[in-house]
Amino acid sequence: MPEDVTTAVESPPGRLRLHRRVGHGMRKPHNWMQLGRFAVVGGSGYVVNLVTFALCVHALGIDYRAAAVVAFLVSVANNFWWNRHWTFGAREGHAGFQAARFLTVSAVTFAFTFVVLTVLVGSAGMAEVPAQAIAIATGTPLSFVGNKLWSFGR
Repeated sequence: MPEDVTTAVESPPGRLRLHRRVGHGMRKPHNWMQLGRFAVVGGSGYVVNLVTFALCVHALGIDYRAAAVVAFLVSVANNFWWNRHWTFGAREGHAGFQAARFLTVSAVTFAFTFVVLTVLVGSAGMAEVPAQAIAIATGTPLSFVGNKLWSFGR
């Protein structure tokens, strides 16, 4: 069999290849609206996180690593409520189950951003608040995909 024919063989029935699933999803306006709502909620969480972080570091004198944990806990509560009710419209699902999944995705994202933060501050010598701003931004795509597909997925 020629090589180009063997590579065109479809996946098992009911399963689309990743590139086809992504392409199909990108053609749905609902997904773009959802991404926009996620960005608005994320923006509010971003501000909540940075304000909490800056207050902890500068007003309370807390170490930036501990401040990152406090800021994460405050902003994750804000983001869960808004994402559940507005972004993903997942009010019919079990809140406890969704919260557990959301916290798992958030914790994985936080672990990633925490590493970025400590590298930027510890190794690159960057100031804490700008480093936190960059670290949070780097974790946003991971958070969106995890929450869309797993936390609030149908």
